[in-house]
Amino acid sequence: MKPQSLTNETFDAAINNGSDKPVLVDFWAEWCGPCKMLAPILDQISAEKAGQATLVKVDIDAHPELASRFGIRAIPTLIVFKNGQPVNTITGVRSKAFIEAALAA
Repeated sequence: MKPQSLTNETFDAAINNGSDKPVLVDFWAEWCGPCKMLAPILDQISAEKAGQATLVKVDIDAHPELASRFGIRAIPTLIVFKNGQPVNTITGVRSKAFIEAALAA
């Protein structure tokens, strides 16, 4: 399943999803090489964690307000939200195990 792309209008509802399941937000851009390197890892995690966690994406070029709101200074940046609150931030390309550990924390 392809991750949902969030907008300014849909972001808050997506991270406040009414469940205690974590939401992993991928802040990315089309021109970002490292973002493209990370995408297959995120797709694999999304497939394996279906029902346990949600992966969503924010294109920082299309929605710079969201990048600014969360202080995104470099991409890729991943933020794990639980109950609508950020609980973990990962910057750069990381291993699948590293990202899974951040989701579980």
